[in-house]
Amino acid sequence: MTQEELAQKLDVSRQSINAIETGRFVPSTVLALKMARFFKLSVNDLFELEKHD
Repeated sequence: MTQEELAQKLDVSRQSINAIETGRFVPSTVLALKMARFFKLSVNDLFELEKHD
């Protein structure tokens, strides 16, 4: 799946997906929940804190 395809399914920009993937953007709670639902995972499975956070 491309970033553009995922962005369309989640109703966000491709740039938002890219920024999330590269760690330059932390998604809102709503977007994180939408992503988890889309991938059929928990939010914890998608996102975790780094040691420095």
